[in-house]
Amino acid sequence: MLTRRHFIISTAALFSAPLPTSAWAGPTSNQSKWSAWDAQVTPAGYDPATSNPWGLHRRFLPQRVEANAGLTPGDIHVDAVARYLYHVRGDGTAMRYGVAIARGNLYEPGTYTIRRKAKWPTWTPTAAMIERDPGAYAKHADGMNGGPTNPLGSRALYLFDGNRDTYLRIHGSPNPQSIGGRASSGCVRMVMPHINGLYDYVSTGATAYLYAPEGSSTA
Repeated sequence: MLTRRHFIISTAALFSAPLPTSAWAGPTSNQSKWSAWDAQVTPAGYDPATSNPWGLHRRFLPQRVEANAGLTPGDIHVDAVARYLYHVRGDGTAMRYGVAIARGNLYEPGTYTIRRKAKWPTWTPTAAMIERDPGAYAKHADGMNGGPTNPLGSRALYLFDGNRDTYLRIHGSPNPQSIGGRASSGCVRMVMPHINGLYDYVSTGATAYLYAPEGSSTA
C-alpha cells in the first residue's frame, strides 16, 4: 500500500537534489556591454534629423510636428497607413518616426498600456511564431540574449491589454531596411538610434494606440 510515509520518502529521494541553476537559466543581457552596443548601432556624428546610413526615405527620419488638439502628452499613436509613430509632447507638438508594422493579419490594432520598458532586451519567440515558421524560430525556443543582432534591438516598450502581456512590442530592429513596410510578426519596428532617442521620454503607464491599416493619421 502506498502510504503517506512512503510518499514523503519517495518524493524526498526524487526532489531533494536541486538541478544546477544554469539548467534553468534563461536568456540574459550583459549590462556591461550596453554602452558599447549603443555606440555600435549609432552612426558617427549622429544627427536624428539628417543621419541616414540606412537609406530610408527622408520622411521616415525623426521630425517634430504639430499635434492635434486634445491628445494626451506622453501617449503614442501608430499610423499604420503612413507607417508613422507619433509621441505626443507637452508643448502642442509630437515627435514623428518611421516604423514598420506586422505582416498581413498579424498586425493587431488596439489600445494598449506600456507596462514595461527594457534596454537591450532578451527575446523569446512565442509558441505561435514557432508553429507558424519553425525553420526561423524553433532554434530560438529557449530565448536569445540581448545584443545588436537580437530581433528586439536596443530598446523595447512592452504593450499590455490591462494586466495581460500581449507579446506586442515597439522595439528597435537590426533590420532598418524594413522601415516603411510590413515585416514583423506583430510588433512595431523602429531604427535603433531612433527608439534610443524616444525611450527616455516614454513613461510606463502611457497609452499606445495602434490604428488599423485603413485608418488615418491622428497627430
